[in-house]
Amino acid sequence: MPTETRIVAPGPKPSTVRTEDGTVLKVPAGWELLPPGDAGVTRRVKARGPSWTVKEKKGRRTFSRGVWAPADRIASVRAEFEAERSTEAYAKKQASAAKRRDKKQAQYVEDFTFAILQFLDFEDSYSDLATRLAKAVSEHATPVGSGTVARTQRIPIERRAESAVIAWMRHQTTAYDHMKIPRVKGKRREVRRMLAKESRKVLGKYRDGSEADLSRCPLAIALSGQGN
Repeated sequence: MPTETRIVAPGPKPSTVRTEDGTVLKVPAGWELLPPGDAGVTRRVKARGPSWTVKEKKGRRTFSRGVWAPADRIASVRAEFEAERSTEAYAKKQASAAKRRDKKQAQYVEDFTFAILQFLDFEDSYSDLATRLAKAVSEHATPVGSGTVARTQRIPIERRAESAVIAWMRHQTTAYDHMKIPRVKGKRREVRRMLAKESRKVLGKYRDGSEADLSRCPLAIALSGQGN
């Protein structure tokens, strides 16, 4: 019913949705789809009455596809936000929020880089290599919206750092990106485990201070840019 707030999936045809039990519903007349992207507008539209939130699951990830709601409600909320956002007070509030976000992000990058260095634990003679590796991994993994393991809060930062290093090495120091892996369940995971084991062996040499030929080491090559 239109008066019932729902979480639905995209339907088989335009202006249709699919409920959790598989039922296909036609979107009520006078409703329109509010695209994702403006959290403030979306929150206010949903708070003011029934709406249908569209979510689509692909693999392990769930994507927002917008919210169906009465067109007049969406128009009203948008007009309110446009008026609010044109004020000087709103601009100051946004600038202040941006500064807080930037400060929080800078602190996280610093903490994450430190966690990487702790995981690497290279012997002192390879401290420069460790610093460059930590910087490279952190720059790749920490940007907001990157979708990498570094952005998840579900596991401790120490495990995030370890996973980020292994993932970076998989793509930068092995042939993983060019491998033709059979579409067999579990095969890609098996290949990743094998490559992770090899990456850990490389890291182990720098931890115990073993003499390494940097001109031939895939890690050193990747960091110097010779492997690009």
